[in-house]
Amino acid sequence: MKALCFMEFGPKEVLKLMEVPDPIIHEQEIIVRTKAIGVNYADIYRRKGNYHLEGEPPYILGYEGAGIVEAIGAGVKDINIGDRIAFADVPYANAELVAVPIDKAIPVPNDITFEQAAAVLLQGLTAGYLTADSFNVKQGDFVVVHSAAGGVGQLLVQMAKLKGAVVIAIASTSEKVAAAKKAGADHTLTYDGDWVASVKKLTDNKGADVVYDAVGATLMQSFEATKTGGTVVFYGMAGGDPPLIDPRMLMDTSKTLTGGDLWNVLQTRADRISRSGELFQLMAANRLLLPPITTFPLSEGQTAHGLLESRKNIGKIILLP
Repeated sequence: MKALCFMEFGPKEVLKLMEVPDPIIHEQEIIVRTKAIGVNYADIYRRKGNYHLEGEPPYILGYEGAGIVEAIGAGVKDINIGDRIAFADVPYANAELVAVPIDKAIPVPNDITFEQAAAVLLQGLTAGYLTADSFNVKQGDFVVVHSAAGGVGQLLVQMAKLKGAVVIAIASTSEKVAAAKKAGADHTLTYDGDWVASVKKLTDNKGADVVYDAVGATLMQSFEATKTGGTVVFYGMAGGDPPLIDPRMLMDTSKTLTGGDLWNVLQTRADRISRSGELFQLMAANRLLLPPITTFPLSEGQTAHGLLESRKNIGKIILLP
């Protein structure tokens, strides 16, 4: 099979389309012939050597995709050859064939395309747990969303609105502000101005109930923008490492700092299917609109990584085998 590989850590130029052995199927696994593969910042971090990788080169990136079942291992009972399956948190996805453990195999309804499934899973499931588990957004809550034009950001804005929140979105450029507004944000701010003061003004000087911070370096400002007794949810550090937090500040202000990992929330196949099913239903009803999808052939992985690293892309990047 063909796969997007690299032999050593480095810039996007290390990526090459190579011929590698087909994956070996094991018990409780299926082989999926991919039709669409999601590209995420984690792929860039792994390519650069910032994240741990197992095995030996050639390394294959990717953790998210969708396609058709081509083979079934021993012990698999409720999936058939030809079924439409999506997956997340499955390694070596930048390839024509992927071995998917049965507990991570998610059925895809016929009204959801492979590209849509590969575009929504990691980011949509993340937005779902952020608004339900990390902090349960309620009607009337003031919610601040950093990086609101990103893949998670736009879905986070929409999910908070579905729960009846007032959403204040922050983005870096006028184009990204427009994307956040299109996603449904009630108010939009940029990082150029004093966004903390603007949040205070919009919340009658009380501060937000919750701030979702995926920037990292803005963590202390996020606390300033949060009301007494409010919550900051830290789930990324696209803008740099977060500062150390003094727990005495949390005590004095009754504020909460929380994080979370999607796979600590979705621990069973039933959890994955249930949460994914909710996403698919919202999409089918046009209540959840996906950010724009930009596609590249698998052979143009370098170009796809370059676009993602430029931070000029708005929406999701998909590789097509």
